[in-house]
Amino acid sequence: MNNKQQLKKQINQTELQIKRLLTHSNGTEVCEDLYNSLILKKAVLKKQLQNLEKNPLVESVKKLLPHKEKLICDYFS
Repeated sequence: MNNKQQLKKQINQTELQIKRLLTHSNGTEVCEDLYNSLILKKAVLKKQLQNLEKNPLVESVKKLLPHKEKLICDYFS
């Protein structure tokens, strides 16, 4: 099993744990901490999967090409 498949499996397992926790949660601080840690774990796994799917050649070309940086005022115009 390669890294992508392992990451996808871990993401699915984490999502299942989150669903189970939501059905059995009682609103205590321990449950909230566990929920937050699972959400964080899922986000890290998704980011790792994204990084594996990126093409290194394309990423190196993107770094070489000039790009216009957005300013905060660009979002409000």
